[in-house]
Parts: sequence; structure tokens; C-alpha cells
Amino acid sequence: MDVVSLTQEFIKFNTVNPPGNEEGLARYIGSILVKHGFKVEYQKYAKHRLNLVATKGLSKESPPIVLSGHLDVVPLGAEKWSVNPFEGEIKNDKLYGRGSTDMKAGLAAIIIAAIDSFAEEPPIGGVKVVFTADEELGCKGAKYLFDSGYDIGAACAIIIGEPTSNVPYIAHKGGLYLNAKTIGRTAHSSMPELGDNAIYKAASAICQIENLKFDVENDDTLGFPTINVGVVKGGLNLNSVPDKAEFTIDIRSTTKLSNKIALQQLSNILGNQVILEKLVDLNAVSTSVNHPFIQLISDICAIDYKSGSIKKSVPYLTDASVLTPWLGNAPTIILGPGEPEMAHKIDEYCYISKIREALVLYKEIIKKNGKKRL
Repeated sequence: MDVVSLTQEFIKFNTVNPPGNEEGLARYIGSILVKHGFKVEYQKYAKHRLNLVATKGLSKESPPIVLSGHLDVVPLGAEKWSVNPFEGEIKNDKLYGRGSTDMKAGLAAIIIAAIDSFAEEPPIGGVKVVFTADEELGCKGAKYLFDSGYDIGAACAIIIGEPTSNVPYIAHKGGLYLNAKTIGRTAHSSMPELGDNAIYKAASAICQIENLKFDVENDDTLGFPTINVGVVKGGLNLNSVPDKAEFTIDIRSTTKLSNKIALQQLSNILGNQVILEKLVDLNAVSTSVNHPFIQLISDICAIDYKSGSIKKSVPYLTDASVLTPWLGNAPTIILGPGEPEMAHKIDEYCYISKIREALVLYKEIIKKNGKKRL
């Protein structure tokens, strides 16, 4: 199989989320893996939506290496594309299409690397592939797999194929997404003293959030946590005192500040005037630069993680937030051929040279990791 052609085939499956519709792509991938001796399991997430887990060469001698990615892609956006977003058109060194970068090129490279790793000496412990539905809206497919009681087993290491332009990262921040509500009492706007303005309460809370500094030390890899208000809604008409307002809060946590503690600190500041509802609750992921697997990655990718000038984390969430703790906090890297700057954009593309390079890197990692127990 050619990794670029396979990426093109994946792009032709419309897995825009919402609604997702990942089942067709999941079964197509599963059929490929079955033909090459993998045991494939599908877990129904929702109608026309599947998670996929495939394994080969598992043994009691060692846990497998796990390679993971997501099947869904984001909507096309309001602007018109200059190419067909579901065709996989190639221009020069660029493969265009929704999901080319995030992250169907990564899926294709993972699949072929997993298959090819058994061509010669099989890797110790074997290989496990985990592809999820509904990642884009908060790693919900992976969380559903976990909550269902599925036996994921163990892992010696994890590779998340998200777009990094083939630079391996060892950490990412957590994400705590909240919906905040304030409640008031409606009245005619000419007599506001008879009401209780919910928007004023929300505005006061938002100002407190703007000035909030979490009580936490700096994380050497991830830095300080951040907080942002992204959406505000309130009121029904101009001449009434609003009795309800809502806004969203996005907290990006670190290993020094768990989501639980972040929520406690935020609640203490906002008080009982604000009702907080959790939408997404995913903690940070980070692997020590001293771990043998990370040292192996350093050698293969020629990166000195101990250099102060090397960036070691990505700014976005990945399924590692679910998989890494579930798999016993196995050492984890985020490494994929996509261009981070092209994710979610109009005329999304991935460099063909990066797709081929990712395949080589994945194969090398599986091969060298599988020769010895790290």
C-alpha cells in the first residue's frame, strides 16, 4: 500500500463532526487490518459511529506499543474551498482535503507502519491500534470507550498521530470546559430595581476570571495554566431585565494543577452566584525526558529534549488525556505528519513528503522499541 494513496482514500470518507459518521471509515480500515492478520474489534459509540481497536502479536512477554488517532474531522467552515474537500487532490508536494492534516494522513501512516512492522522480526509485545470517534469535540469517543468498561489492556508506549509536522512532543495541557450560568429575576427595563440582572452577575464573574491567576507553580514542560471565556449569551429582549445568562470557560491545566483543584479555585472565587457545569474534563499528559522510550525517540528524531530551547509540548488536547492514564501512564509522544497551522483551516493540506517521513519514523520507532524491553 502507498501511504499517500491511502490518505486520499480516507479523505473521501466524509467524517465531519457533527455528525461524525465514522462507521464507514472505521470498517474500511478494519477490513485492511484484518487482511493483514490483525484482530479487529468495533465498539458502537452512536448511530453510524464506531471506535476501532486492532491488535496483532500480543504476548505475555511484554505489553504492546499503542498507536492512536481519531476518525472524525471538523466542519468545512463558511468560506468556499478552492479544491474539493473530500477528493484528496494533489498539487506539488501538498495533499489537500478536510482531514489531510488533522489527521487522516497520520491514520494512514499508522496503519501501514503497524502492518509493515511484522514483515521481518515481529516487535516484542506486538502492536495495538486505537482509532476513535468524536475526538474533535472533547475526546468523547475515547472517554466512552473507557466508561464502557472496555478492557484496553496495557501498553509499553503510546504514539498519538496528531499533527506535529513530524516533531515529537512529550506533553500537552489538560482541558476543563465549563458552562457557567447566572440566574436573576425579570422585570421591565424601565423599572430595573424590581428585577435582578443576570447579565450583570455574569459580567462581574467574567471580570474576576480575566484577572484570575491560579495558585500554582510553573510546570517546566507545560508552563502555567490558562483560562478563557469564549462564548457569552444572555437576555431575550432589549426592554427587559434578563433573568438568565450563560458563558463558557476554557481552562488549560498542567501537571502542577489538576482539573479538580482548578475547579475548586475557580468556584471559591466566583462564589454561589455562578452555577458551573462540566462539559469536558481531561487532565494534562506529560512524560519525563529521562524515560528510556523518550530517549529512544530523541535518538530516532535527533532531538535533545534536555535543551532549554526545545519545545516539548503541544497546545491542544489529544486522546492521550484518556488513553495515557488508562494504560498505566505509559510513556507518550504526540507525533504526526500534519501541519499544526493547517488544522481546521480552509484548503487544509498536508505535505506529501511529511506523510512519507511519518511512515518511516513510525516503523523505526516500532522496530527499535520492539527489539528490547524499555
